[in-house]
Parts: sequence; structure tokens; C-alpha cells
Amino acid sequence: MSDDTFYVTTPIYYVNDVPHLGHAYTTVAADFICRFRRMQGRKVHFLTGTDEHGQKILRTAEAKGMSPKEWTDQIVPRWTEVWKALDISNDDFIRTTEPRHEGPVQRFVQELYDRGEIYLGSYQGLYCVGCEAFKLEDELVDGKCPLHGVEPDVVEEENYFFRLSKYADRLIQLWETDERSVMPETRRNEVLGKVRQGLEDLSISRVSFDWGIPLPWDEKHVIYVWIDALQNYITAVGYGTDDDRFSSIWPADIHLVGKDILWFHSVIWPAMLMALDMPLPRTVFAHGYLQVGGEKMSKSKLTGISPHDVIATFGSDGYRYYFMREISFGLDGNFSWEAMVERYNADLANDFGNLASRVLSMITRYFDGALPEPPQPDELEGSDRSLMSVHEHALSDMDQAVNAVAPHQAVKAAWTLVKKANSYVEEVAPWALAKDPDQRRRLEIALYMLADTLRQLALMTSPITPRAAQELWHRLGLEGDVEQRSFPADGGWGRLKAGTKVRTGDPLFPRLDEAS
Repeated sequence: MSDDTFYVTTPIYYVNDVPHLGHAYTTVAADFICRFRRMQGRKVHFLTGTDEHGQKILRTAEAKGMSPKEWTDQIVPRWTEVWKALDISNDDFIRTTEPRHEGPVQRFVQELYDRGEIYLGSYQGLYCVGCEAFKLEDELVDGKCPLHGVEPDVVEEENYFFRLSKYADRLIQLWETDERSVMPETRRNEVLGKVRQGLEDLSISRVSFDWGIPLPWDEKHVIYVWIDALQNYITAVGYGTDDDRFSSIWPADIHLVGKDILWFHSVIWPAMLMALDMPLPRTVFAHGYLQVGGEKMSKSKLTGISPHDVIATFGSDGYRYYFMREISFGLDGNFSWEAMVERYNADLANDFGNLASRVLSMITRYFDGALPEPPQPDELEGSDRSLMSVHEHALSDMDQAVNAVAPHQAVKAAWTLVKKANSYVEEVAPWALAKDPDQRRRLEIALYMLADTLRQLALMTSPITPRAAQELWHRLGLEGDVEQRSFPADGGWGRLKAGTKVRTGDPLFPRLDEAS
């Protein structure tokens, strides 16, 4: 087990259709966490990708008159272009049709088989193709899958099974002794309750179709898509291809998933790893559903809104900020256009954008755009020290929130400094100081402190609004990429050089009309 790299994953997304806001919600959260950790000076590995095998993909391709590979090859770019538009900073993107994945998956299941963890049997059950999962009668609503609204197929076939049932006690012990193994607590209690009722062995192969990875010892069977997909977290970082790299990155620090796929990640995945004596992911965090009109976002229920539709109005920064600030991560949350406009105007246009405009404009007006001399410690007044104290607490609170996988709290913490800086402007009133020649030095100190606060805010907001943070960084006369900086190296006060020229410009966040 290694602490060399902070490793975060999203689910790999099923490419039966284009991405919607729900997919982007998970991915933006992962991106925010990774960017923040990088700003702390951590070495980070951020993985996302696409899940491309299984019956649902086969049926989608057939309906389009394509082979499954043709379908996946033409749909995957629709996903990567959304991540680019949202400034997702993933270090890797894996497709389950890649050789680096398929070969190691066969190695993994072969080792399970060689250890006696897999056996041949037969299965009859209700299979929802939309979920790519078997369903029990009591999981259905009026005989239909509650997520997809269709009756499951009745499936009876010869399958290979993984001895999942033997790992119930070990899983229970894990969850009872490690509160971070599954988060939040409500989700851990959920899986604890289900597993305490007993576990059945898991069917891990299919013979009714051939779009998947063949079992290495019986090629008429293909590996169940979930067994295949879960392994992306290890195959992408070198399992079966680069042992040194694998040991330097695995285990994952956080698997971010939606609560609908919690079972696979918290029960099936760690049980398979236990069977091979491999390290377990440190945290599986299952967030809530993103809803529109009270319904979970999905294409099958026509609530799947494209991120492009929202980015066109709010921009990448506005999109990222809203979803990370508005919704308590871990709980279900509702999206509405009106709430997004209100949040954007209040927090970004008014609070942050207006602060930057006012400060840079005053430096331009009173000092011809050149930063004054930084204050000496004995020149600081109570208001200055209070501003610095709020920054210190905000950064600490952000760290605690990220540790708790609570991006909404982390963003809220950053905004305590935005609000404090705005109140500082009103308290010290630079426009009044400018009228009194005897207050010239106090005016210099006040505007230097505000400029330095903007620099701190560029660092702190870079993980959530990277484009605006970079623009603000440059307007302060600073060179390079703010995302290449770090809190330990660049988070101190007084780092702005006297005489540096700042510049004003268009609003960082142009105010939106309520009807936008």
C-alpha cells in the first residue's frame, strides 16, 4: 500500500447515450477534489472513462444499425468533448475496449478461478438490461424496474459464479471498523443492513450474447459487464501491465459513485479484491441523485439535460460553481434554471466579480495601476489582521471539507473570504481615504491588502472556477498558470511585488438576466 499518489476515480460511464448533467455532477466533484489536492502540493491521479461492454450497448448498437465497436468509437468523443468543455483535469481516460484493460481483466478472473473462487452453475432470474443487473421481486415496482420503468427479462442460463457469500463477515467487519470505507454514514448503514441479511453468490458470466471479454478458460462465456467494468480502477494504473506503477498508485483514495451503483462498489468490488488479497479502496463515496422536477436524471425518463445546454449560458465556471455549491454532496438535489441564475448572480457576479472589479479599478484610479508597497507587520490594523484571519480559517475549513468529501462545504468556506473582503472594502472605505493626503499610506495598505486577498482567492477558487481564477491571476500582473501554484508555496501574504501593474477588464462573471 502506497501513499505516493492521491488517487480519485469517477465511475466509468455507460455509453449507450450522450452524457447528461448527472454524469457531469460526479465528474466535476471529482475534478474539484483533485484540483484542490494538487493546490496542496499533493501528487494526484484522476481517472475517468467509459464502460463499453454488455447487453445494453449491444442492443443500442443494433438499433442504430452498427456493430458495438462502431457505436462506442463514435459516441466516446461526445463524452470527452463535454469533459473538455467543463475543464475536467483528468490524468487518464480509460475505455474498457482497450487492450490494457481487456487482458488484465482476464488475468484477474483467471486468478480467482485458479484459487477456487469461481465455479460453474446455472441461474434463473429477472434481469434489467438498463441496469445490467439481476433484480429481486421486491425490488420491482408494479413488476418494473424503478429506475427504467420496464419489466426485466426472464433469464435462465449456465453461468460461472463468484463465491461472494463467503465474504459477508469480512465486509461487515470492514464497515463496522472503518467509518471511511463507505461514505456517507447513511450509505454504509444501508449496505450493512442488506449484507447482514445474507449474501448470495454472484453470477459473473453470460452466454446469451458475445459483446464482452471472454472468460480465458471457457470462451463461450463473456465476463459480466460489472465484473469487467469495476476492474478499470486497477487496469488503468498498471495492474497486469506495470507492477511498479500499480503499487505506487493503488489503492484508490476515493471512488466517487452515484448511490444507484453503491452495491457494486461497496460489496462486489471489495469482495473480489479480498479474494485475491489485494488492497481495498480507502473510501467509496456514494452521492445522491441529481433531479429535475423531482425525478432522477436519466435519458429513459427524458430528464437528461446536456451539459452543453447549460454551459452555453453560464460558462464552465458558472456551471461548476452552481452544482458544487448549491447541492449538499451526498444528498439528492434538484436542478432548476432559475436557482442557477440566482446563485450565479449573487455569488459570482455580485460577490466575487464585483469585488475584483472594485479593487482593480481603485488601484488603477489611485495608483495608476501600480501596486503600492506591502505593509510591514507594525503597520497592520485590526481590520487587516481580521482579513488575514478569515483567510486562514477559510483555507483550513476547505481542507476539512475536502477530507469529508463535502465539496459544497469547501466552496462555501472559500466564499467566507469573498464576503469578508467585501465587508473590508466598506469598512476601510478607500474612496474616503483617497480624499485625505494624510491617509495616503493607509490607502496604500488597504488596497495592497485587497489585491493580496484577490491573489489568495485566485488560488482558493482555482479548483472550482479555474478560468476566472486564471484571468484574475493575470489581471494582478502575475505570470504563469495559477493551477501550477500551491498553497504551501504561494499562500503566504505579501507575495505581490510593489510596482507590479494590474489591469481592469470585462466583468469576470457578467450578470445574467433572470430570463436567460
